[in-house]
Amino acid sequence: MTTVHKYIIYVLLLIILIDRYLYIYINMAEKGKIGIIGSGLIGQSWAMLFASARYNVTIYDINLELVNTACEKIKTELKMMEKNGILRGNITAEQQIDLIKGVTNLEEVVEGTILIQECIPEVLSLKQQLYDQIDKIVGSQTIISSSTSTFLPSALSEKMEHRNQLIVSHPVNPPYFVPLVEIVPSEWTEDWVIKKTRAIMEEIKQSPVTLAKEVPGFALNRIQYAILNECWHLVNDGVLNVKDVDTVMSEGLGMRYAFLGPLETAHLNAEGFVNYTERYSNSMYGVCQQFKPSPKFEGPLVKEIGDQLNSNTPLEDLPKRRLWRDQSLIKLSQLKKYNNY
Repeated sequence: MTTVHKYIIYVLLLIILIDRYLYIYINMAEKGKIGIIGSGLIGQSWAMLFASARYNVTIYDINLELVNTACEKIKTELKMMEKNGILRGNITAEQQIDLIKGVTNLEEVVEGTILIQECIPEVLSLKQQLYDQIDKIVGSQTIISSSTSTFLPSALSEKMEHRNQLIVSHPVNPPYFVPLVEIVPSEWTEDWVIKKTRAIMEEIKQSPVTLAKEVPGFALNRIQYAILNECWHLVNDGVLNVKDVDTVMSEGLGMRYAFLGPLETAHLNAEGFVNYTERYSNSMYGVCQQFKPSPKFEGPLVKEIGDQLNSNTPLEDLPKRRLWRDQSLIKLSQLKKYNNY
């Protein structure tokens, strides 16, 4: 090998090394700060999602013990997921852990934050008190995002000076493995807040949908409640027992809906959606005329359904069943990732 050949090889190796270090530097560069208010399971999930996309994450709670416990749980979860090959993002668990810290000072979590993700309990007065505190210290370019599944953004923000910066980003439990996020603005939420929130959710590899206007229950719960209403009536009218009702979903509709929504399902079940309605609209309408008013989910049937569910999954087995659910969702999310049409 000549000196020229050696020189060329050295230059090529140097180029490869420089390219590698540039890649690492670019991917590890600080992307800004995300604040998480509330250190429970949803807050922990959000923290891991943002860290997976290389954001600096600050978790806030009123009690230092709660914050420390959350950080330890996150550390354990990230290492476990890395070991099992299901860690999100393109940096290591240790690198993600280094991006997360906990505080008990509200100003510290709000200051200089791109987006604040609120995850405190579903009590309207508590949330409004928190937003009143945030309102006094937040900057004009910080998105104030709530994880609420219950309250409209207008109800949360109506008395705020910075109400135009508040939006709902409602996740689905567990958010780390179920990517849907419902983005719900109020009538006064500014357009840049809506667009930037969606862009951030897409960046952390969630699957956002943006509601054009706020409606009670948002989208997911409105659909979920419609299903639960009919499930209640099928049991109450003695048509099916609880186990068989759940089987209709888990072994029937749910298998399709894991990959397709109900509208595309109809589209594929005929020669397109227009043809589907031509074939089935009359029979669908006839069945729907037999639907009963929405139940209140109270009375003796509550205990009857609870007893049937407990016979299959006793209350003491709920943690084990939840773990099985989460592991199944992991497998499903991996299947969906590698089987996109």
